[in-house]
Amino acid sequence: QVQLVESGGGLVQAGGSLRLSCAASGSGFSINVMGWYRQAPGKQREWVATVTDGGSTNYADSVKGRFTISRDNAKNTVYLQMNSLKPEDTAVYYCKAVITIRAYWGQGIQVTVSS
Repeated sequence: QVQLVESGGGLVQAGGSLRLSCAASGSGFSINVMGWYRQAPGKQREWVATVTDGGSTNYADSVKGRFTISRDNAKNTVYLQMNSLKPEDTAVYYCKAVITIRAYWGQGIQVTVSS
């Protein structure tokens, strides 16, 4: 059974930075794609960024140039470096991992950006 645990969220002022981490526990698997999604109050969950096992990255337009996704395959961990944060980045951030055809989600972590 694969479990994802996020860490690194919190409260930050606009213009500040935070780094999220998501570690996948378990063994005997290889993660194809890892990514981050977020859900703001009253809104649907939206995609933020993804990184493949080969290191290819993609970003939503709303975070491009401010957020950087990376992963450590040896540690089965994905990171999201968030810079120049804006109040509209406030949301619960979820980690996702795709292993073969199955998707696993973390429990979510709160990020709050004050103006």
